[in-house]
Amino acid sequence: MSKSYDVAVIGGGAIGTAVAFHLTRLGAGRVALFERQQIAGGTTAQSSGLLRAHYSVPANMALAKASLEMFEGFQALIGDEEASAGFIRCGYMIVAPEGDSSKAVRGAIAHQAGIGIEARLIDKAEALELHPWLNLDDIDAIGYEPGAGFADPYLTASWFARAAKRAGADIRQGVTVEGLLMDGNRVTGLKTSEGDVQAGAVVSAMNVWSHDLARWTGVELPMSITRHDVLAFEVDEPYTPRFPILKDLASPSLLYTRSTSGSQILVGTGDEGVETDSPETVDADISLDWIVEQGAALAHRMPKFEEARFVTSWSGLYDTTPDWNPVLGPLPGIEGLTAAFGLSGHGFKLSPMIGRLLAQAALGLPTDQPLEPYRFTRFAEGQPLRGTYGAGAVS
Repeated sequence: MSKSYDVAVIGGGAIGTAVAFHLTRLGAGRVALFERQQIAGGTTAQSSGLLRAHYSVPANMALAKASLEMFEGFQALIGDEEASAGFIRCGYMIVAPEGDSSKAVRGAIAHQAGIGIEARLIDKAEALELHPWLNLDDIDAIGYEPGAGFADPYLTASWFARAAKRAGADIRQGVTVEGLLMDGNRVTGLKTSEGDVQAGAVVSAMNVWSHDLARWTGVELPMSITRHDVLAFEVDEPYTPRFPILKDLASPSLLYTRSTSGSQILVGTGDEGVETDSPETVDADISLDWIVEQGAALAHRMPKFEEARFVTSWSGLYDTTPDWNPVLGPLPGIEGLTAAFGLSGHGFKLSPMIGRLLAQAALGLPTDQPLEPYRFTRFAEGQPLRGTYGAGAVS
């Protein structure tokens, strides 16, 4: 495959497909995307699909606000009345006990409101009107974002890829990128399983496979891979999307919940997960004790789940940085390469806007929002992008 492109994208998940889509909209010329498996076949498919603008890091709030607006206007964004991200607007509620987490919720809500995000503190009476299944006896602060919800990661990435292809992008599935072509310290293309490809610029959106960049460039990446397990439970009464997403900062594992399959509840944890060396997802044997522990935390917050039935589970992987926020932009000493790694569980919800910013950066255009907070060098500079919620929580 001896071809030449203006921009080549590595990775066909939510970020990579969004990059390819925005490149075509920005007039990038010849664009190609290379995916080792199928579109949305990796970590995107493992995502819980939550969409929220609630963060304690201001830069994340701005990215999430812009991305949520793109999800809400997905048909107009794609330019196709049949396009769908499967977006369900159900709201997002975050509850916190007295102490530091309560202060963090109050501060985050105030900042959200200050930049035009519809978000507010609510009292227990309003919270119970929105979600009557809750027990709020141990809760001090409740934040509510009515515009939040969840979407379908597979649909989203598929539509980004389809729209990019319609605009002329070459979408190459089942093609593995095996290395970078270099001229000194400048990237000039890709080595792939189907031959070398020349490219004026390269964007890497490989998620948990981003350690390959370290091998190819010699730049050590501040990134680890962590496994996170998700459970589904049900009771006789359907748990429907009329209930908002819930984030429970009072629970030991910092649980989040949303409806799934029309009647069940999906339960994930906001802890730091289990570190692993492999980017290949293998559904782990989840211990019965752990399932019981999470079920008990769920039942404490929603007593109707005291007699819940365990339905299923799956495992997903995060590419995690030391501050639990992504690196977006160039790598030190490497020209012609724009990288996104360390999304730390935020990738899908931020993908529409991150895709646009990376496309702009790759083309040398001014970016709609600054990438400076997400620079690679912040760790060596002692300036991590740390939020008030701490690692593994909301960021």
